[in-house]
Amino acid sequence: MTMIRSWVESANDPAGDFPLNNLPCGVFSTGDEEPRCGVAIGDYILDLTALEEAGILRAADLPVFDVPFWNDFMELGPVAWDELRGALMDLLAEGSPHRETVEPHLVPQAGATLHLPVLISEYTDFYASQHHAMNVGTMLRGAENALPPNWLSIPIGYNGRASSVVPSGTDVRRPWGQLKAPDAELPTFAPSRRFDIELELGAIVGQPSGHGQPVTVAEADAMIFGFVLLNDWSARDIQGWEYQPLGPFQAKATATTISPWIVTRAALAPFRVPTPPRQRPLLPYLAEPGPMNYDIALSVSLAPEGGAETVIARTNARELYYSAAQQLAHHTTSGCPMNVGDLLGSGTISGPTKESRGSLMELSWNAKEPFPVAGGTRSFIEDGDRLTLRGHAQGDGYRVGFGACAGRLLPALDDPYARKDG
Repeated sequence: MTMIRSWVESANDPAGDFPLNNLPCGVFSTGDEEPRCGVAIGDYILDLTALEEAGILRAADLPVFDVPFWNDFMELGPVAWDELRGALMDLLAEGSPHRETVEPHLVPQAGATLHLPVLISEYTDFYASQHHAMNVGTMLRGAENALPPNWLSIPIGYNGRASSVVPSGTDVRRPWGQLKAPDAELPTFAPSRRFDIELELGAIVGQPSGHGQPVTVAEADAMIFGFVLLNDWSARDIQGWEYQPLGPFQAKATATTISPWIVTRAALAPFRVPTPPRQRPLLPYLAEPGPMNYDIALSVSLAPEGGAETVIARTNARELYYSAAQQLAHHTTSGCPMNVGDLLGSGTISGPTKESRGSLMELSWNAKEPFPVAGGTRSFIEDGDRLTLRGHAQGDGYRVGFGACAGRLLPALDDPYARKDG
C-alpha cells in the first residue's frame, strides 16, 4: 500500500508518524478544557468529541466520544471500528468536499496535552521474546539453562498493576524496596540501584470474552483494537530478591509507561509478518491462522539530564516468538474473562545482536559491559535520565508511527519509613 494523501499537508510528510494511513486514537486537552477524544493527523489532532457534538460524525445512536477515553467506542466492535476509519478517511482525504466543515476542528499537537487513551481495566505482562529470555537466562542461570523448560510451549506472563500505567511524559520516581547483595546474610531496605526499562509493544483489548469461555487465536486477534509502545520500568535488584518462587511483584509495580496514541490493528494490517520459526510444535489451541506478528521498527534513546540523546538500541517487533493474539488466546484458557480496556505487554523485545537488546540489563550484560551515552557510560538508569521508546512500520512512501513513549527518572524520596523525633 502507498501513502493515502490528505488535504492536511503535514500528513503527507513521508517521514511523519501520522499520515492518513494511520489515524491513531488518543485523548488530549488544551488549556483548561476537559480532555476529549481525537485522532492524530499530521501535526494536528482531529477533535472527535467536537465532531460528534456538531453532528458531523456519529459512531453510534448514542454519543461515545463524550467521555475522555476510547472504551465506549471500542465496545461497539470491529464493524464500528472499520466504519469510523472509513468515515475519517472520507473527511480527511485529498480533495474531500468536507474540508471546510472539518478544518475548524483541527487542533495543533504542539499545544495539546496527551492523556491515557483508555481506562485500563487490567494489565498483564508477557515474556515473549526468545532473544531476551535467552540473554536474561544466560546471565542468571548459564547458557545451558537459559530458557525455562516451559518457554517454547507456553506464553509466560504475570498479572501487573493497571493502577501504575501512565502516559508518555510522566516522570517516574526511583523506588525503594528490599535488596539483598549476593554475599549478604539478610536484605536491606533501600532505593533501587539497578533501575531499568523494557522495550515492549502493548496490545489494547477492545472486545470482551465471557467468563469460562476460552477464545481461539483468530478470535483473539479480532478482539484487539490496537497497539501502543510500552515501557515496563523494572527494578532489577528488587526483582532478583523477590521473584522466587512467584515471579515479579514490587519490582514491576513502580510504573508502566505507554505511548499516548493507539495505532489500530487496521492501520498495521499491511505490515503483518509470521512469528519466528518454531523450535518445538505448539499445542493446537495456539495455532496461528495466518501472520500474527508485525514488522515494526523499534528504538530506545537515553538522554542524561542536560545532555544529548543517544540511541542505545534498535530492534523489531517481528522478533516476538508469541504474537499478541496468541498471548490473548492463552490468557483465556482458564476461563479468565477479558475486559474492554485490558492491556497486554509483549515482554521485552530483543533481537539477535548486542545493539538490538531491549533493556539496559542486556545492553550492559548486567553491569559487566557499560555502554556509551552522551557524556559518559551507563549500566542502569541514573537520576535525571530520560528514556524514550519510538516505533514505526515503514510503508511505500509513508510510515505508520506511534509517537514517543518517554519518561524521566526522578531521585528516590527520603526514607519513607523514617520517623523524626517528636
